Amino acid sequence: MAAHHAVDGLASNPAAPADVLLRLLATFDGDHWIARRLSWRASMPDSVAEAMLHHPNRRVRGLLAESAAADPELRARILDGPASDAILVAVGPTPYRAVAPPLPDWAYERLLNHERAMVPYETVESASVPVHVLVPLAGHEDPLFRLAACRRVWGELTDDVRTALLADADPAVRTAASLQVMHEDEERTAELVEALADDWRLGDVLERGRLGRALAERLLAEGARLAQLVRNPTFPSDLAAGLAAHEDPAVRLAASARPELSEEERAAVDWEVGPEDRLDTLRWVWDAREDPDTLRRCARSAHTWLRRSAAVCRELPEDCVELLAGDADFAVRLLLAERHPLAPPELLLDLYLNGSHRAVGMLTSRPRFPAAGLAARFADAPDPRARALSLRDPGATPALVERLSRDPEPRVREAAALDRRLPVARLVELLEDPEVGAAATCNPALPVAEMRALLDRAGVPDGLPGVPDLGERA
Repeated sequence: MAAHHAVDGLASNPAAPADVLLRLLATFDGDHWIARRLSWRASMPDSVAEAMLHHPNRRVRGLLAESAAADPELRARILDGPASDAILVAVGPTPYRAVAPPLPDWAYERLLNHERAMVPYETVESASVPVHVLVPLAGHEDPLFRLAACRRVWGELTDDVRTALLADADPAVRTAASLQVMHEDEERTAELVEALADDWRLGDVLERGRLGRALAERLLAEGARLAQLVRNPTFPSDLAAGLAAHEDPAVRLAASARPELSEEERAAVDWEVGPEDRLDTLRWVWDAREDPDTLRRCARSAHTWLRRSAAVCRELPEDCVELLAGDADFAVRLLLAERHPLAPPELLLDLYLNGSHRAVGMLTSRPRFPAAGLAARFADAPDPRARALSLRDPGATPALVERLSRDPEPRVREAAALDRRLPVARLVELLEDPEVGAAATCNPALPVAEMRALLDRAGVPDGLPGVPDLGERA
């Protein structure tokens, strides 16, 4: 690793030329931060891609395999290297709340036929594997592949294939297939209750399986997992009503959130939802997300759980978006801001500046997060988060950017250091600021000559013929 505190930021600079990036890569000595920044780049010169692809250290190649930003063809070419690297490609990227672009089909063919058993099984578990790759696995001789097809692409299979899977010779495959149809099949639900009595999946069966009257009464009499049982819309309403005064507050809460209840009936139940309580989305609300009447009913409900469940649905009508944007419950507003494409800009801004949950920091990446007018509103705000936001304004002047680059708060100086409008002379000065120098090196306005000079000052060698062997080999 180079000694200068600002050097690693160059790896993220979109204007950094190949020679700068190759010099950075040559500093790899076990600290993977520079290699990780390189792997995150939206674009990469061919020579740098080749250097990472063939790097002697497996960790560098692994970071390339894990990168959702890397070209899928490039990730796939890792398969041409050491055989042990195939598992890196199989696991692949796991971006937060997103799916990485799929590999080319030839790569999946090689992964699914790899000699090391873990490789094909990790491959079929990857969220980015396309449907057309998974569907044929429903007829594969390996039951773990058929199991994956049941779990991942059931809705894409033909009726004949589904019927075969429901009668599969392998009990795990039969169970996986039954879990896909239990919501409409009382008999299979009853079978699953018996088969999964000691399995973690029993809770899902109790919540989502279609319950016959006899089974529902038996489960009620046994008294186990009542809160999950009451959340099942097919649990008889008269039995659910009898649990509205249960001693367990979780059972009362589930009883109060039943789909058939009126607002008056919900209010008669002693339920409580605290501001910090984490609640899964109600299944019956999610299943009705294409029904605007149901979503409106939930959005207008006095019941917090119904409103939170409506807030996560992208199909929520626009009038309900406006309604929930002013909801008294913080979680309702945050869920709406995170999930709905029409969440109001002022809601996003308010949550970012005033919310304490860690998720609010990601709201600035939402397309509707405001920009225009922020400089006039926040350039002199007492809150450093607000002052930093003023730099999002396309109307912010270079003079304002330079002024904020001298702010006492590092987060404000960092925002200014990343701004292309910052005068170059001041940008170069910020390279020596230990708190924001790494941000300044990310700025594409930084002259290439300054990038090279920085590497020289940091003692990074120049003119290397290739990447040296600095670590483990496969």
